[in-house]
Amino acid sequence: MKAYESLNFAEKISRIDSHWTPRVIAEMNDYQFKVVKLLGDFIWHDHLDTDEAFIVLEGQLRIDFRDGHVLVNAGEMYVVSKGVEHKPFAEQEVKLLLIEPRGVLNTGDKGGERTAENDLWV
Repeated sequence: MKAYESLNFAEKISRIDSHWTPRVIAEMNDYQFKVVKLLGDFIWHDHLDTDEAFIVLEGQLRIDFRDGHVLVNAGEMYVVSKGVEHKPFAEQEVKLLLIEPRGVLNTGDKGGERTAENDLWV
């Protein structure tokens, strides 16, 4: 008999030791649900083929755009449309849930040292 068990965001994210390293907690069709801790500034990047959903669990996230920004507080979400250049920023630690298709890199096609290894589960 299969055991049915819910996922707890706080428990999953507590297993993450570093910032800017998304970890997969579930999949639905071709989409992944990832938890991540953010602190400080990230890099400018975009995702040419997909939207990206940011759901803030704790803290306040600022997503910068070339022509402005949006603040996303705990209990809120924001969807960055595909092809829109953006740069997440967290003045204090933010814990969030990302929803995006399997295989999407956190730095888009920019690459570099901030690119996290993909498809790691927690």
